[in-house]
Amino acid sequence: MKPLNLAALLLFLAGAVWALTRSERAVREIQRNYYAAISPFLDKGSALETRAHDFMREVDNSRKLEAELDVIKTEYTRLRLVESRYEEIESENARLRRALGFQERTKFVATPARVTRRNPGAAWWQTVDIDQGSDNGLKTNAPVVADGGLVGRIDRLGEEQSTIILLTDEACQVSVQVEGTPEVGIISGQRGQYDTGVPKLLLRFLSRDARLKPGARVFTTGRGGVFPANLLVGTVESLQAGALNTEALVRPAVDFTDLSTVFVLPPLQTQ
Repeated sequence: MKPLNLAALLLFLAGAVWALTRSERAVREIQRNYYAAISPFLDKGSALETRAHDFMREVDNSRKLEAELDVIKTEYTRLRLVESRYEEIESENARLRRALGFQERTKFVATPARVTRRNPGAAWWQTVDIDQGSDNGLKTNAPVVADGGLVGRIDRLGEEQSTIILLTDEACQVSVQVEGTPEVGIISGQRGQYDTGVPKLLLRFLSRDARLKPGARVFTTGRGGVFPANLLVGTVESLQAGALNTEALVRPAVDFTDLSTVFVLPPLQTQ
């Protein structure tokens, strides 16, 4: 045993012998002084133990709260997905209800079709693809309409899908008349108008002294053998008089930014 440890042991034994050889009163006094000396440490130890227990309870509660928060976050994410899906279904149902209402109102036998693809850039306003083709009885040059008015005509025909050339394309030309006037002209899309929002239609070959009011409606005449008469094309926005004739800008009746469901009418000409 090391000398230091031996000295400590001897001191402890001497103290114990000394304490045991004292009188009972002296022993009690020693005990009282001893407990008085260590009492602050005992109180602090008890307080520390209480704080330790409280801290552990807080940690446990924090873990439970964190677990509950994770559950709430998961449920919130799930509900957001459900809400998003519900909004998509509601939007789709609204479009289908409008399409059904249009089909019930129209006097033509129309084939409903869904727009499946649109080309980016300028071609966005030129053509769209639909999910119906010759297998569904469609023909080339068949007029295409939507709930609102004229959309265009079938340009390329496949067995199960087709391409529509839109009214906003300059290649799609239609004979039209302005409601309440004798004014007749040719309407089509305009080149270079594709970066200004929804392109306006150009109505040409009006009489030089044409007097058209903004908001006047423009309808198909039925001439040309492609489009039936009395299909709404759009409304007059402005006039521009020329040396020989007058031209007008026409706002399309159809929202070409949101084409989802269209209707293909039977062609006027047998293909």
